[in-house]
This record gives sequence, structure tokens and C-alpha cells, in this order.
Amino acid sequence: MEAVAKSNDALALDPQLDTFPKLVRLNARRLGNKVAIREKDLGIWQASTWSQYFEEARLIAIGLGSLGFARGERVAIVGDNRPQLYWAVMAVQALGGIPVPIYQDSIEKEMEYIIDHAEARFAVVEDQEQVDKLLGVRARCPYLQHVVYDDPRGMRAYGEPGLVSLAELRELGRKFEVGHPTYFDDEVARGTADDIAIICYTSGTTGTPKGAMLSHRNLIATARNAALFEGLREDEDVLSYLPMAWVGDHIFSYAQAIVVGFAINCPESAATVLADLKEIAPTYFFGPPRIWESILTGVMVRVEDAARPKRAIVHFFLRLAQDIERKRLGRQAIPLWQRLLYPLGSLLVYGPLKDNLGLSRVRRAYTAGEAIGPEIFLFFRGLGVNVKQLYGMTEASVFVTIQRDGDVRLDTVGTPITGVEIRISNEGEVLFRSPGVFQGYAKNPDATRQTLEDGWIRSGDAGFLDGDGHLKIIDRAKDVSHLADGTMFAPKFLENKLKFSPYVREAVCIGQGRPCVTAFINIDLTAVGNWAERRNIAYTSYTDLAQKAEVYALIQGEVERVNRSLAEDEVLRGAQIRRFLILHKELDPDDEEITRTRKVRRGYIAQKYAPLIEALYSGRDRVQVEAKVTYEDGRSGMMRADVRIHDVSSAQAAP
Repeated sequence: MEAVAKSNDALALDPQLDTFPKLVRLNARRLGNKVAIREKDLGIWQASTWSQYFEEARLIAIGLGSLGFARGERVAIVGDNRPQLYWAVMAVQALGGIPVPIYQDSIEKEMEYIIDHAEARFAVVEDQEQVDKLLGVRARCPYLQHVVYDDPRGMRAYGEPGLVSLAELRELGRKFEVGHPTYFDDEVARGTADDIAIICYTSGTTGTPKGAMLSHRNLIATARNAALFEGLREDEDVLSYLPMAWVGDHIFSYAQAIVVGFAINCPESAATVLADLKEIAPTYFFGPPRIWESILTGVMVRVEDAARPKRAIVHFFLRLAQDIERKRLGRQAIPLWQRLLYPLGSLLVYGPLKDNLGLSRVRRAYTAGEAIGPEIFLFFRGLGVNVKQLYGMTEASVFVTIQRDGDVRLDTVGTPITGVEIRISNEGEVLFRSPGVFQGYAKNPDATRQTLEDGWIRSGDAGFLDGDGHLKIIDRAKDVSHLADGTMFAPKFLENKLKFSPYVREAVCIGQGRPCVTAFINIDLTAVGNWAERRNIAYTSYTDLAQKAEVYALIQGEVERVNRSLAEDEVLRGAQIRRFLILHKELDPDDEEITRTRKVRRGYIAQKYAPLIEALYSGRDRVQVEAKVTYEDGRSGMMRADVRIHDVSSAQAAP
């Protein structure tokens, strides 16, 4: 019998407020002078109000209209998080068009596929870098005619046809409006809730990306339901730093910001995100596990650089906080001495650390995208950061479940939000339906039928509902398998345990049908480099550092730590890691080894690194490897290295 969890019906949409342009127009009237968006430019935060947000988007829309924009057109949006690009999204929607955001670090090959598949005739991009890529693929993308850019630096000598700056587009719009005074309002009025609001392309973990079509109804209803579920307010501040091409940014920085009316903040660059986070001190924050891992790594590197007495104090109070939080989440009694020491820890460690990280004002924070290591989760909650797990998908307009305040658990992703219904199939796959369920994959009816059936989404995740209605995700259904002796093998679970270490940036575990589990490790160059420098270990590059004997000893200790934790798990005790190697290069989206959202492409890695996998199971202690690498400009080269392989002893369960 299938298990089912259900919640209330979705909220109905007012026909006068059923698209994002209509909602932004309401915000311009209702919250006209309230800050809607900030951008840090040349070290200074520049603010724009909701009135300015609406007017800027309106001018871009009219400018597009002057170029012959037609309803249903797809528009590529490429660049870092910038107000102008968010305004462009609204401008396209106001004309009945469909924005198609693309990852800003995509190489030409990836960009070409999406632009051609989406049949995009227009593109709005950030700067010269993106213009160059688009001009490079335009000959192979017959639909692409107009490229609009925001930043004019370096563009003075460009004279290609169809290339226009955003400033010039606005001027075209002003002239066009003289002869068409009601054009914009007429187009906005034609929009309906069931128009496609955006096409978000999936990361392509198992093949080419698929374009998930989400309607205004999908996004508005889901954003509103989640906001009410979590009690979001107009005074929230959000740091908008995740790629605009990722559906999560579209929900948090666009849909929810418009529905609720709160402010978003665009960092100066990817390199300044942590510094900008500290300055903004957001109240509402989302970070995939890799972001929380990165923040933790930075903390631990600084702790290790501190003097020994200070380091000892910090470690003591961090262990205390995690132990208290583990007991709290497990509904266990907290000893009096720990309760008395925690305020002292807040004064000496937790408070200053949260201030330094920019997390002191956070009322709610989320992590999703993949499972987060329990140790990382405990670390931040122990500091007093209200970080919670949510479960979602592009095809669901993100939100499926969220952990409620006061009902957070280490091993679940929460309960269904308003309007979501979950069931578990007889095969153990998580199925759901909700107002956010997408309209299908663009130009791919076969994939749509495989994923969407009678309004239910097949998530592809293996999981179950516990007695309290909490959803537990085990792993991707296709990735959960068994070792040769029948022991369950859940690679992502093991990889997350490895990545709790500040020294491990990425991990890939192998074991399906094999006699034991082995692992590829990517070291974190910053953390391990800092560790090496403190020990006077000289190195010239990532490859050189990764193959140092001292580094292998360091990582072996981290693998043994994981094995000790697995020894306490009756189901996974036999899935301990027996051999590992440190890869000679970092896994890279440009080399197709991981997606732009840093999800491992297991099939491709198994094929590309087949000789390394064979060496792990052959008993050899080193292997010569040759691998192709791709540079940002599309050129490729070969990398050669002599890679060590280390054995790891298995741990025994404590009596």
C-alpha cells in the first residue's frame, strides 16, 4: 500500500494579480519608496525602490517591443546577479515572452545548446564576456538575432548587427512609446496565470539539460504558500548570489521577493560574496550544502591559524554547541552544566562568529539541492543559526517539504508545505503533486511523460515517510545499489560524510556490484594549502599538493573518521571505504564531470576515469593517468600525473 502525506489546497489567484508584472505594478503603487533591490558597485551599495524596479522593467519591455518582440518569444538571460537582469526577466514576462536564464560560467558549447533548443531570438546579457560567447555561437544558432548588453566596458569597438546596449534599448523604448502610449499596459493586461513564466534548464546530471516550463500560476502559488508557511515578511533581506539560471534563485530572489515585497541584494562579484554577506547580514538565507561547507572550511582554517589557547577554547565551545544541538534535535535531556556553559560560549565564540560571518540577523535559513552532512548541519544550528532542510525540485517550482520551526530533525527534509501532496510508490520512489508542478519539458514530450503522470511527479529519489509525516530521502533511486555481498551502497550518503571535512572539497564513491567501496577525493586547495604552509610543505600547484605523502596521510585520517561513523550504522557498516585516491585535478563543470550546480555526473566519471577505477580494485598502489581538460575559452589540453592509491582499514563498532 502506498504511503501518503497531504496538506491544504493551494491559494487561488486574483485575475488582476496573476502574473509577476501585475504584482510588481502593485508593489510600485503600494511600496513605491521601499527598497526592492540593491547592488554593490565599486564598493558602494546602490539601492532601487519598487517604483524604480517597475519603471526600469517597463522601459526595457517597450525597447524590446520596438525591436519587434512577439508574445511567446524566448529570451536568453546571461550574467551574474544584477538588477538589470532581474528587470529584464520582468520586462520579457510583461510582453508575454519567456525568459530562459543560462549559467553565466557556461562554455560556448553549453550556451549554444540551450539557445538553439529554446529558439531564442533575443538575449540580454551582463557584459563583454557574455557578448563574446554569444557572438561566437550566433552563426550556429539561426534564431538568435538581437543581443542586448548592460555593461559597456570594452564594447566601444563592437559593431556587429543586432548588438545594442541596455541604455540604447531604453532610448528606443522611449521613442517607441510616443507612438504607442498604451503598448505596455495592453501587453501586461493580456497576460494570464497559465502563461509560461520561465524555462529553467535542468543541470543535466544524466544527459543533456531539459527545459522545465513553469507558469506564473506555478510560481506565484508556490512562492505564496511557502511564504505563508514560513511567515516571511516585507522587511526580509536576501543575498542574491546563486546563479540566476538555477530555479532556487528565481524563487527566492524573484518570485518570493515580488510576492512578499522584500528586498534582495546583489553582491559585487562571486569573489566578494562572503564579504558582502557580512555587510548585508540577511534575515533570510539559502545556501546549498557546498556553500555551508565552504563557510565552515573558512571558519576552520581561521581557527587553526589562531594561537593554541584560543584554538582550544573555540574547539571546546564548538563541540559543546554541537553536542547540545544533537541532544535538542533528538529530544534528549541537556545536562545542567551544558546549559550553564552555553551562554558563555555565546559571549566568547558563537555571537562573534555569527557576526563575522554575517549570519547574526538570520531568522530562517535553508539548505537543499542534495543532502547536507549532519555534522555541518549541527555546526550551524549549534551556533544559533536557524538553518533548516527543505526538499524541492525544478519541476515543483522548488518547494515540496520544509522543516518547521520547532520540528527540525537531522535525518528528514520536513513535512509538505501548503498545497503539496506526497506519496511513496511501492518501489520506494517519492511522488508528489502540487500547484507548483511544471507544465512539461520544452520540446520533449517523451521526457515529460516519464516524469509527469496524472499530475504526479516522479522525483527519482528513494525515500519514505516516517510516523510523523516527515519525509526521509535516502539517495537518488538510481544510485542506491548494493555491493557484491548485498550490503546497501548509498554513494551520496558516504560522500556527504567525507565532505564534512574542511580538507575535502568533492568526493565520488564507487561500489555498485564491487567487493568494497572505494573513493575519488578532491582536496580543498585553500584549506589543505593553508595546512601545508603551516607545516612548511612546499608545493607548486593543485596536482603537486594533491600527491604529497603528507596530504595523503591527512586525507586518510578523514576517511578513517568516516569509517568509524559507518561502523555504528548496522545497515551501512559493510560499506566502509577500503581504498581511495586523491584526483590529480579538481572536478570541473567545463570538463563535464560535474554539473553547474556541482552535482556529480557519475556515468561520465565512470567512463572517463575507468583506468583509475580499475586500479582501485586491482591492488595497485599507484597509476599513471592522462586526462583531457577544457579551458574557459573552449580550448582543451591534456594533463598527466602519477596518482597514488592508499588502503584504509575498516573500523569496528564500539561494544
